[in-house]
Amino acid sequence: MNKVEQWQLAVRRKLPLEQKIAMSLNRIRAWDQFWDLVSVSFSGGLDSTALLHLVRSILPDTQAVFVDTGLEYPENKQLVKSTENVLIIKPKKKFRQVIEQYGYPVVSKRYSQYIREVRNSKGYTATKRLRLTGYNSKGEFSAKSMIPKKWQYLIQSPFKINDRCCFWLKKQPLRKIEKMGYMPFVGTRAAESNQRAQSYYRYGCNAFDMKHPRSTPLAFWTDQDILDYIRIFNVPYSKLYDMGYKRSGCMFCMFGLPFEDSPNRFQRMKLTHPKHWKFCIEKLGLGPVIEYIGCQWNIVQPTLPGFEKMIFGLPE
Repeated sequence: MNKVEQWQLAVRRKLPLEQKIAMSLNRIRAWDQFWDLVSVSFSGGLDSTALLHLVRSILPDTQAVFVDTGLEYPENKQLVKSTENVLIIKPKKKFRQVIEQYGYPVVSKRYSQYIREVRNSKGYTATKRLRLTGYNSKGEFSAKSMIPKKWQYLIQSPFKINDRCCFWLKKQPLRKIEKMGYMPFVGTRAAESNQRAQSYYRYGCNAFDMKHPRSTPLAFWTDQDILDYIRIFNVPYSKLYDMGYKRSGCMFCMFGLPFEDSPNRFQRMKLTHPKHWKFCIEKLGLGPVIEYIGCQWNIVQPTLPGFEKMIFGLPE
């Protein structure tokens, strides 16, 4: 285990890209020397695109693995199909099956989990008290352990809420790859969430001691580092990012939606992918769910201020 202090992460984030590349390559070599087989989890998004290019710059035969959940943007899938040596796997369940059986993914993975636990609690259990008040059985308070009062009304929502999408659509299929002997490189970064930052503090980039070991050699990179790397090395990327998108992820996921500026991902989807938008709003029933969590899914204007802004291509 290689623990990292917060100040160390802050220092590493400010390093020039050239130095970050050298540090990441060292972590990639250190990971590779301990395993017979390594792979790169490749989604077609910017982070995994940069990671795959970096890994293959020194390990050219590295296997890329793409989980076809059915929720990927078509532009990302097109990039995956045009990339060499990519193993495509599919989950046992489809998104529709997951939401019907377990519920919708809303607000955040953590809060969806907490809401599920409260709903499944019979009586006023210790877990229910913790999730509603933040106090454990010892009387100790933890704000991170409770559902914020702003979101406690979701406990009474007319639809099921759950956090199991990521498990069934991504983690469970990738367990098959691990059983084949592959130890993955993953493109997650500490800047993306507090949970990922905490994982970096605890394990560093190469998490040998995790239950499911993984390497995150870009963990200390910033958004700008990823963009600069792709530009400098002329790495082929998904054309989704020339349509105003800054992130991709699963098209129909509602995690983080309440914290997005307008146009949010669903409003943007109506303009760029109207068939997908109609399917998720009408066929999967996401419209009422999005409204219930206080967000918008429709848009009237044919264009939006700033909609044409590109991450790549023409300068703003």
